[in-house]
Amino acid sequence: MADITITWSPADGRGDWTFAPGGDLDTGDDLATAILLSLFTDRPALKDDVIPDGTADRRGWWGDRELGSRLWLLERAKQTTETLHRARDYIAEALQWLVDDGVVARFDIEAAWLRRSTLGARITAFRSDGRTVALSYSWAWGA
Repeated sequence: MADITITWSPADGRGDWTFAPGGDLDTGDDLATAILLSLFTDRPALKDDVIPDGTADRRGWWGDRELGSRLWLLERAKQTTETLHRARDYIAEALQWLVDDGVVARFDIEAAWLRRSTLGARITAFRSDGRTVALSYSWAWGA
């Protein structure tokens, strides 16, 4: 099913709608949109998570406590192997609802430092019908 295409901009740290020639909104893969929203919507921090800005703001959307990821908690983390493991775990947590709802059978997730100050993730979604969707994202790191 087609959905409005959202394109992620690592430099701006946000997604935006994409326009087709002629000015109409471009359409694309609804799974890609669901993954993008799952990763880049702030999921509320758990009670024992350390908030990077030192406040008590757990963020997240009040209407759904399970939407999004906790990747925002890594904003000030050092570029270490431990941070990569946490990023991978947060990505898996954010995408789990797609497995639980039967949208995909499973995900393969890789996280890596692409260069200084840039975290990358490659996500392969294995649909229940055997098709795969491979997506790559990167984040400018503010550590």
